[in-house]
Amino acid sequence: MYSINAHAKVNIFLKITGYKDGYHTLISRFVKVPDLYDTIKFVPCDCETFTIEGCDNVPLESNTIYKAFTALNDFTGDLDILNFFYKHKVVVTKRIPSQAGLGGGSSDAAAFMRLVKETCKLLISTDDLADIGSKVGADVPFFIYDYDSANVAGFGELVMPFEEPPLSLDIFTPDIGCNTAEVYKTFNTYLLRNVDLTSFFGWDKMDSRTLLTLIGDPVALNDLFPAAMAICPELEKAKKEGWFFSGSGSSFFRLKEA
Repeated sequence: MYSINAHAKVNIFLKITGYKDGYHTLISRFVKVPDLYDTIKFVPCDCETFTIEGCDNVPLESNTIYKAFTALNDFTGDLDILNFFYKHKVVVTKRIPSQAGLGGGSSDAAAFMRLVKETCKLLISTDDLADIGSKVGADVPFFIYDYDSANVAGFGELVMPFEEPPLSLDIFTPDIGCNTAEVYKTFNTYLLRNVDLTSFFGWDKMDSRTLLTLIGDPVALNDLFPAAMAICPELEKAKKEGWFFSGSGSSFFRLKEA
């Protein structure tokens, strides 16, 4: 049995930089959450087709792990992958909540791809794996590289490791699901015109603790927060003083008190 942990992330800041070819560009600081993760296992099983357990509420064609499986097959044409999954099923133990801005689906896809590379001994570079992952989801390359902290830019394909002391974080996820596509659509309709590229100049060079302490405003740090509140008004009641908003939501985080 083969196993890997798929960690959550938070966005220390997330700023939209433009809109091109139907997609938003951004710059963001992604930080891995070491104590919140899903677990992906490859369990021996005679399978007639690619089989995933533990994601019962997600149709197979929409599952990021299945998309990663398809993308890997399309890129490599390696029959060892197909043969392996006739003899193994994928079992997912979910701990990262869905539609929470923590990257659970993308992390699952990336962890799956990294484990397939190892188990099937694929002769493929990490950069190529990240490029394949970018076709699955914008956040997948960050999780492929498995950095503790990184600046992520462009459509999510530019991932630059950022050296900084590890953060200890509290995470609070209200029982609210934020649809990422709807959040971005709302931002594009009402807020894209207000983008000011000078307002976050130099943030990519500041460590995360300093950013959270110096800026201190969840709306200033995350351009998607107002859009998320517009489509999920319950977030207004859920937010707490001193907490910050991750990704397209709905999770909040803060630095743990010493």
